[in-house]
Amino acid sequence: MQIKPYQSPFAISNVRLFIAFRICFNARFYYPVFTILFLDLGLSIEQFALLNAAWAASIVLLEVPSGALADTIGRRNLLVASGVLMIVEMALLCFAPRGNPGLLFAVLMINRILSGAAEASASGADEALAYDTLQSQGDIADWPQVLERQMRLKAIVSMIVMSIGAAVYDPVLMQKIVNLCGFKIALTQDITLRFPVFLTLLMAVLTLIITLRMKEIPTAANSNARRQDTNRVQAVFQALGLTLKAGVWILKTPMALILILSGLLFDHIIRMHLTLNSQYFRLIELPAASFGLISAGLSVFGLFVPRLARYLAENRSSGFNMCLMAALTISGLVGMTFFIPILGLIPMALLYSVMLFTVFFLSYYLNRITDSKQRATVLSFKGLFYNLAYGLMGIMYSFLIAHLRSQKSVNAALAVDKAVENTVFIESVGWFPGYFLVLFVLLLIFSWWKLKKSQ
Repeated sequence: MQIKPYQSPFAISNVRLFIAFRICFNARFYYPVFTILFLDLGLSIEQFALLNAAWAASIVLLEVPSGALADTIGRRNLLVASGVLMIVEMALLCFAPRGNPGLLFAVLMINRILSGAAEASASGADEALAYDTLQSQGDIADWPQVLERQMRLKAIVSMIVMSIGAAVYDPVLMQKIVNLCGFKIALTQDITLRFPVFLTLLMAVLTLIITLRMKEIPTAANSNARRQDTNRVQAVFQALGLTLKAGVWILKTPMALILILSGLLFDHIIRMHLTLNSQYFRLIELPAASFGLISAGLSVFGLFVPRLARYLAENRSSGFNMCLMAALTISGLVGMTFFIPILGLIPMALLYSVMLFTVFFLSYYLNRITDSKQRATVLSFKGLFYNLAYGLMGIMYSFLIAHLRSQKSVNAALAVDKAVENTVFIESVGWFPGYFLVLFVLLLIFSWWKLKKSQ
């Protein structure tokens, strides 16, 4: 049998399936209405916050162990597990019972834990499998091209998913469509609130099918695990050993540590802003009905930012790229403090662009210096650090809000006034530029010290 010469990374099955997996796994139709979906099901805002905390905790606890298991028992196996978990997670959300608050909360708690487990299982394993496949069957110099294609296609699909998810949730719009089609069906919010979830369940099934079509690429670690397949306990201990080894490697490898800390710096600050964007949009005088369209519009940046990131990664140094991201970040953070009506979208767009740069650059640089046998574990450590920083940022932000609110009124009853809440939010945004600058300067000093020491 004659083997066809390598021509393109997209001729490799695992590479194509990696792109398809990233797109389908993240195609969550309910994201534009995430908060109001849970509230309309019957939860309180406090319960919703607790569920999000459980989601973040499950990711933090499972992120690195799942990466180590991927490096030992196989990346494909972890991806198949993530597909199964996504199906169960979405099925629980589709059929979550209403009318019994206690049972509803319990079901949704399981949903959030499974969702975090699915995220942890997929994190690192998908990228490690695609990168190792490209390394063995193609040319790793084409990895930036793969990243660019994946991010651009994901952006296109995200725009479509955001628009459809918000549309099918609206009972008025859906009723008009049903009437136009000649069907005699009365739709209410109680019915349409499940539509985005059912669509996401279909994507979960497609995600599992994609993972089942992937092929495992042997590495030294998972080959040993297969030879010891009769002893699962040994495989588990091997995974724990690999976790410790990867952690030590990160701490002893200056460039790896600096890369992860750099990504952490940009990620946790910008992610917090994206979490708070609905309140920001309201204060720059944008109608609530436009929020879904704005989120879809921001996804347009995924069409051209990856191409620019690829050019910068291949033609500029990592230091130059980090300083460019820092300049864009501080511009966005400062711009948001002015709360300019409508034009305030520009600084938010800058921050969203930096987030895309962060994803691209970290994948490009970190994969180049990481050995195949521990790649998924190292990438999982990256996800662990990101989520820990994001969680700590949330705690610090809640203390900041409480502090600013206490300054506005001694009377706790007045503190819930909407005008006070808006003022507190506006003042809290003003703290972010200084916070970022302090951490960025500390990162520069630490990077200079570590690199000088290593040389």
